[in-house]
Amino acid sequence: MTQNIQRRRLLLGAAGAAIAMNAPLAGAAQPRFAIGENDFLLDGKPFQVRCGEMHFARVPREYWSHRLKAIKAMGLNTVCAYLFWNYHEWREGKYRWEGQRDAVEFCRLAQAEGLWVILRPGPYACAEWEMGGLPWWLLKAPGDKFLRSRAPEYVQPARRWMAEVGRVLGPMQITHGGPILMVQVENEYGFFGEDLEYMRVMRKALLDGGFDVPLFQCNPTNAVAKTHIPELFSVANFGSDPAAGFKALQSVQKGPLMCGEYYSGWFDTWGAPHRRGDNARAIQDIDAMLNANGSFSLYMAHGGTTFGLWGGCDRPFRPDTTSYDYDAPISEAGWLGEKFRTYRECLLRHLQPGESPSPAPGKMPVMAIPAFALSETAPVFANLPQQAIQEASPRPIEEYDISRGLISYTVTVPAGPAGLLQAAKVRDLAWVYADGRMVGTMDTRYRRFSVELPARTKDTVVEILLYTIARVNFGVEVHDRKGLHGPVTFRSKGGAPQELKDWQIRAIDFDADAELPPLRWQAARAKGPAFWRGSFNAAKSADTFLDMSSWGQGIVWINGRCLGRYWSIGPTQTMYLPGPWIKVGRNEVVVLDLTGPRASRIAGLTAPVLDELHPERDLVRPPSTVRPRLAGLQPVHAGQFADGPATQDVKFSEAARGRQLCLEVVDTFDGKPNAAIAELALLDANGQPLNQSAWTIAYASSEEARKEDGSALNAINGQATDYWHTAYSNGARTSGPARLVLDLGAPADVAGLRYTPRQGPAGVTGRIKRYRVYVGDKLVSED
Repeated sequence: MTQNIQRRRLLLGAAGAAIAMNAPLAGAAQPRFAIGENDFLLDGKPFQVRCGEMHFARVPREYWSHRLKAIKAMGLNTVCAYLFWNYHEWREGKYRWEGQRDAVEFCRLAQAEGLWVILRPGPYACAEWEMGGLPWWLLKAPGDKFLRSRAPEYVQPARRWMAEVGRVLGPMQITHGGPILMVQVENEYGFFGEDLEYMRVMRKALLDGGFDVPLFQCNPTNAVAKTHIPELFSVANFGSDPAAGFKALQSVQKGPLMCGEYYSGWFDTWGAPHRRGDNARAIQDIDAMLNANGSFSLYMAHGGTTFGLWGGCDRPFRPDTTSYDYDAPISEAGWLGEKFRTYRECLLRHLQPGESPSPAPGKMPVMAIPAFALSETAPVFANLPQQAIQEASPRPIEEYDISRGLISYTVTVPAGPAGLLQAAKVRDLAWVYADGRMVGTMDTRYRRFSVELPARTKDTVVEILLYTIARVNFGVEVHDRKGLHGPVTFRSKGGAPQELKDWQIRAIDFDADAELPPLRWQAARAKGPAFWRGSFNAAKSADTFLDMSSWGQGIVWINGRCLGRYWSIGPTQTMYLPGPWIKVGRNEVVVLDLTGPRASRIAGLTAPVLDELHPERDLVRPPSTVRPRLAGLQPVHAGQFADGPATQDVKFSEAARGRQLCLEVVDTFDGKPNAAIAELALLDANGQPLNQSAWTIAYASSEEARKEDGSALNAINGQATDYWHTAYSNGARTSGPARLVLDLGAPADVAGLRYTPRQGPAGVTGRIKRYRVYVGDKLVSED
């Protein structure tokens, strides 16, 4: 380590806000980039950071320069780049930085385009990425509270990761002639916890790794103060109301104002409508931030595609789509449309003296591919490994050193009457077969962990095929261990549950890049879960969008490269296939389909289909007969919220104990019949939020599912940007009060609640005025 780095580390390690904000000390060399009293300073002159987020892992390496040119042409001067720890260390101790993972080359290309870089190395990222970027092998350690804590089983590997990042990317800092201006410590920790010492440990890990540029942390507006420490510069994340975000920053520090994530749109989850951002409001907010001498990072400037199996999962369990278009101004395929034009017009008004606009790059070639058949098949059950793990009772797959994929669990159930087969937990989806005939499914989205087994005249082999979709990337649920969790029991009608023992477990582990296992192909059409193979010929290489709408659910590979997941429930019906990944001549396509295609053909389209829902194609789910059961019950609390978007804490006169809580809406501020909730948390006697990891929605009076994603799960997913909204499309009418019933998974003492209204400008529909709260063990009944 050079004397310069050691000296700089000493300065940054000193106490005091001025030092933390990188103010030059007497006798110290003037840094090229510094955090001043009111401005960021580049070579001693005020510098507004106009940044756009782009994840190089979500963009084909061959297109990095094209997308960076577009970011520059939009009027931005900086690009923000995440590192995903698990992307570079999928297997413990084995780091990968080559090819698509070449972060150094990405920084070099950004610098060549005249862009500075803000680096976000984690160790936790979120970003709708598998487990928020944390490696799955961390879950081999016991417990569900050690991630993102000072526990040694987390801190030690995290420090090794930071040291590796410093080794690779330290030379790319501005202090060494590179483009990296600042480095983020952790990500939105204020949402997850409040251990200030943890933030200091993570900061020191970066310093020890050799980073000598300014370090910072980001948090949502309402959590900025929660984990602020003077040693770290703070920025605020928001998608509206810049004035409130900047006010929160001014309350904790003196320095330049910056939005760390300004949301241009939002991500999509399977089964929910495609999300879009408010373009007009975004332009107003960007103008407001820059006019206030503020800086920002646009999340996302270009979203791209979560290729492979790297997509994450929103809490409690809502898997994210492969498309990460994000309704960003630069589309998934790099197209520059109306949204790009309006952002560019806004940003060019704020260019500094000496800056000039860059020309926008042209559109990459696009082509259609005539429909081609996939006629060869390889049934999944016939292609499982021969060698099985012998186990008395199933445990999470991480304990078997299995990362993710398809796992088969086989057990013998003795002859007897019909009954219920039930697992302790199923992560994520499972199909249950009795002597080769499917008898039902298990689905963690609805905590449906049981199926009915028919009567058996002889001992019956039960095989459960489990598919891991994605690990949760947000909240305490990142402790997301996959597989079939025992005990697994069988209970005949009127009998006691009996644990099923002596299991055989076989797995196809898709590992880091989801390489295809050796498969035995057949010409016959397969029934049930299977791999399918076909090919198409191409005269040229150009972008296309594979139409997967006639297929069920699974994964696609092109020329051996994993393209990603598909699910015809939507909203995404196509898969972006970049031109550089298409060969001139024959191209082989393999599809894993777990539910069976309606037609085993694929065509390449010239435009994506991002907003087409087909709930009828989902796994069969019995119709809900759940109804509220509140007659004769007295509310434990009744009150009135204040108008506006601010989060509000309510304390009950005394704590109430129960497994379920119902929030009943009496009326709303706009006087309309629709209600909305951005977030609902429950508080203990000390005013601290209860753990939500086992929560489900027991009942919602209605949900808007066509015009927008108004799912009730939005009220407990930790994201204030989305919300539960009662149904209003297609002439939906609300009868009776709007009600939301939470099931906490087990009885708990509830002393209050924290309500976050629907965000946005004054007058948005659904902000609750008067309300009532009920707590009990069973507030709903099934007719």
